Amino acid sequence: MIEYWQHIYSHFNPVAFSIFGFKIHWYALMYITALIVGYLAAVKFGEKFGFDKKVIDEYFIWAEIGIILGARIGYFIFYVPNNSYYLFHPWEMFNPFVDGKLVGIRGMSYHGAVIGFIISTLIFWKVKKIDLWKLMDVVALSVPLGYIFGRIGNFLNQELFGRVTDVPWGIYVNGVLRHPSQLYEAFFEGLVTFLIIYFYYNKWYKCKGELIGLYLFLYGVFRSFCEMFREPDPQLGFIFMHFTMGEILSSFMIVGGILLYIIRRKSCKS
Repeated sequence: MIEYWQHIYSHFNPVAFSIFGFKIHWYALMYITALIVGYLAAVKFGEKFGFDKKVIDEYFIWAEIGIILGARIGYFIFYVPNNSYYLFHPWEMFNPFVDGKLVGIRGMSYHGAVIGFIISTLIFWKVKKIDLWKLMDVVALSVPLGYIFGRIGNFLNQELFGRVTDVPWGIYVNGVLRHPSQLYEAFFEGLVTFLIIYFYYNKWYKCKGELIGLYLFLYGVFRSFCEMFREPDPQLGFIFMHFTMGEILSSFMIVGGILLYIIRRKSCKS
């Protein structure tokens, strides 16, 4: 059983099935699952915060547009060296063809998605005049659940490999045993983060906006932890000493989460 797990990539096809010659990858199915789970969770928790389903439906579209644009653009800003060509030709970031061959769009940045999400949310807030902080707390409870499937998708797509290891649950990648770091991230940044926030919500929640501050902090901490088991991006390596780009960007989330949490708690008391 252990040996089968360690060689799972030798037995597993990242392509789930084909339709008229068009390949449907497991990653795409997991991304769709992540969207559905996140949406259903937002509807459920939105009701608890007094949001009508129509509001969640409309916001979901706005947020997803911001997330996709931010994730793609952020990838080129944070993870593509010598990216001046793409910055001056932004439409090329969304070109699914390379040398006339359809290869799809690969390369997304979670931290870029966060920036895009913030921008689209602020625009939605200005246009619709909704309670921003309540909505953000709905997001804090919903996003981690969908995130689980996103990272599982990375694992099934055989990307974002872990560092070399000798642990018995490691998996072989091109003959080298590595940490299944994608699953570590699904567990800690997704499931554990959700459980902590949900427990906090049921036990200590008092002030609007504190859950999103808690989410930013928890994600930043767990992402930084998981980065210690994840192979640095080959095109970047370590940015500073033994710190990766993921750790550096996550440090901003940690600080931002702490400050936001403190600010929201103080505003609640005043």
